[in-house]
Amino acid sequence: MGEARDGETRKADTLAMLATQAIDVWVATASAAGAPYLVPVSLAWVDERVVIAVDGSSTTARNLTASGQARLGVGPTRDVVMIDAVIEKAVDVAADDVLGEAYVAQADWDPRRSTGYVFFVLRPVRVQAWREANEIAGRTLMRDGTWLV
Repeated sequence: MGEARDGETRKADTLAMLATQAIDVWVATASAAGAPYLVPVSLAWVDERVVIAVDGSSTTARNLTASGQARLGVGPTRDVVMIDAVIEKAVDVAADDVLGEAYVAQADWDPRRSTGYVFFVLRPVRVQAWREANEIAGRTLMRDGTWLV
């Protein structure tokens, strides 16, 4: 186990991970009845927002629309970024060219070539990052939508 990173280094590493080309994210949502649902999708980091594209009729889309929130996991278990996020907006993938271009530039596919897909723009409200047990303390980098470091 290496030395624990300081907060500034963790934040820089987190932002670098979120900007990685063709990075994927696990999106956890829940139904109105509380049934959990977890799915991996491509991520784009655009203007400090997580952007995902999902079929508008999918369980993920229904859960996000109903609850307005999700928990996201990026990276392997020994270098993880966990994000609690709320929906800032949902838009048909064909309706926002700027968002579409930004998404395609980072993601490894273009959902605009499919029908029924929606972009969800998720605003982080809490961000945590850690590698090993020695980084559990200080893992919260953002709270209530404000960076702590």
